[in-house]
Amino acid sequence: MSSADDRLAALRAESRLGGGEDRIAAQHKKGKLTARERLDLLLDQGSFEESDAFVRHRSSNFGLDQQRPLGDGVVTGTGAIGGRPVAVFAQDFTVFGGSLSEEHAAKICKVMDLAMKCGMPVIGLNDSGGARIQEGVVSLAGYSSLFLRNTLASGVIPQISAIMGPCAGGAVYSPALTDFIWMVEGTSTMHITGPDVVKTVTHEEVTSEELGGARVHAEKSGVAHFTAADDAECLAQIRRLMSFLPANNTEDPPRASCSDPVDRRAEELDELVPASPSQPYDMKKVLRAVVDDGDLLEVQAAFARNIVTAFARLGGRPVGIVANQPAVLAGVLDIDASEKAARFVRFCDCFNLPVVTFEDVPGFMPGTAQEHGGIIRRGAKLLYAYCEATVPKLTVVTRKAYGGAYCVLSSKPTRGDWNVAWPGSEIAVMGAEGAAKVIFRREIAAAQDPAAKERELIADYREKFANPYQAAERGLLDDVIRPADTRPRLIRALELFSTKREQNPVRKHGSIPL
Repeated sequence: MSSADDRLAALRAESRLGGGEDRIAAQHKKGKLTARERLDLLLDQGSFEESDAFVRHRSSNFGLDQQRPLGDGVVTGTGAIGGRPVAVFAQDFTVFGGSLSEEHAAKICKVMDLAMKCGMPVIGLNDSGGARIQEGVVSLAGYSSLFLRNTLASGVIPQISAIMGPCAGGAVYSPALTDFIWMVEGTSTMHITGPDVVKTVTHEEVTSEELGGARVHAEKSGVAHFTAADDAECLAQIRRLMSFLPANNTEDPPRASCSDPVDRRAEELDELVPASPSQPYDMKKVLRAVVDDGDLLEVQAAFARNIVTAFARLGGRPVGIVANQPAVLAGVLDIDASEKAARFVRFCDCFNLPVVTFEDVPGFMPGTAQEHGGIIRRGAKLLYAYCEATVPKLTVVTRKAYGGAYCVLSSKPTRGDWNVAWPGSEIAVMGAEGAAKVIFRREIAAAQDPAAKERELIADYREKFANPYQAAERGLLDDVIRPADTRPRLIRALELFSTKREQNPVRKHGSIPL
């Protein structure tokens, strides 16, 4: 072996060590893997091709010229997941705490530019103390460069972020601009300002975990879409998500082989939904009975639980599912549910995933908190998302669809492609009880027994109007189907609309009510 070969081997060995054995041991002691160990688990074995392994920072500020580790705190390159190419970067906390410098940022920008050029997803594994303070404004400029690329890549290639350590200050906005965020329980945090600043400014005593831990962002803020118990579980979940997604916005999602018969009828659905419109049931049981092998990948499962957003397959085709959850707040649409579903629908529309909606909704959440919090503006986001979407949109009304919520959830006039309802469902301005009281208030007041008259009129209204046939008569439903037939009918509709071609008016972009 020549001296040149010896030098190359030595440099590669040095770059693989990151910040050295002691810092690697410290990383492991915290329950965290190193950047390279994470990439080994994320990518297909032997597929990783590293880029810019020999980059070093160029700063001489505050003695940094005495410490110039190879790679400058981030490992970048390309690899494969399930045989399909992806671009990746993994911040290395063992090198300057994973802090972002000018060269560190340039490496990430370079791999993101490559992802855009080649039309492949980009996955970022974040584990960083933030901007490298010694480099001053150039490190901040590095973040700005990342934010620009996140924005330009939005809707063009899938962008996935995993928070696998600290992520604070301006650094949080790069993951926030991506499509999906994972957080690891107990080891990852995200917040704009840390506990010390919060205490100084607001006098609140709070830990980093309480301020921006995985549970907080999964349940309260909705910032995190998924959480995992440890690094390995997080990376396995990302691999699973990628199996539903296309490489870019010009490709169709990858079809999978389907062992679940496409003509399978789910007889249990005929008895699952209670006859009473006010009695709860678990919509996830409906979804699992319909989709391939009962397999759902739920998104933001712990946030706004009154609506379910999930990826699944029907006949091997990946789809996005939006479903009211009657078991939580009766499936009502509120501020959080509206925004959660709107973002999900828009993602599906970007990446050619049909949207299948299961509707059982009593309306929008009433109350001053919702009105003052902007339910009109935020509910309009969901309406906008459905109206704007040009992917196939299939809707199943399982029990009730009342008021403006009916309009919002992919109704026929908002370009729903295939809208059906189950026989016991109700599509109306409001429920039978409320409608009868409004329409027949004089008759009820004049009756000798107002309570009995009210019950009589409610029953009469329910029989005549609280059913799906009025909507079907007007062409607002394409069919009324037995619950058991939902799976085969959806699969046939997906096949029919697989060649759908629809475009929005030519424009720079719309003005969604943000």
